[in-house]
Amino acid sequence: MLENLKKYNIILASQSPRRKELLKGLDIPFTVMTIPDLDESYPKELQAEAIPMYLAEKKSQAYNTLLNDNTLLITADTIVWLNNKELGKPKNLTEAKEMLSFLSNKEHEVITGVCIMTTKKKKSFYAVSKVKFASLTEAEIAYYLTNYNPLDKAGSYGVQEWIGYTAVEHMEGSYFNVMGLPIQRLYQELKSF
Repeated sequence: MLENLKKYNIILASQSPRRKELLKGLDIPFTVMTIPDLDESYPKELQAEAIPMYLAEKKSQAYNTLLNDNTLLITADTIVWLNNKELGKPKNLTEAKEMLSFLSNKEHEVITGVCIMTTKKKKSFYAVSKVKFASLTEAEIAYYLTNYNPLDKAGSYGVQEWIGYTAVEHMEGSYFNVMGLPIQRLYQELKSF
């Protein structure tokens, strides 16, 4: 479908199985490369969408030496944003519990920054989805933490898992963005790349 991309070897630089699954849905051939241990710190003055945009571009820079004229690289980063605070991946289960308690009965934003890059061109964009959580009991949070892996997910949750079924009251924007890749927007950007 994306005829303009046939000349490229497309690389998704990500450790996320969800991003891999979503990109697969576009029916384009690609390979996955995991990001080497990358310092995911960012300047403290950055706010909201500037954070995942910065990190997606930082990830793309880690692959500069691997790019050639036939390579198209896709990198992404997702954060949860609530009360002017960034919730990335929790460091441990205690932090995951704190994040889920913080999200309980509140609306938050899920923001994904994406960078598409070749040796000649770079395009970055972001997508925002608003998610309203129901009130979570301590038992529900404990159940999720025991039965699922919150440590590899921004905000400590996967919308496609049990907590998404039971806690998400409503959503505005792309569901796939909440999973970690705004795939419809990515498709449009790749079409015009």
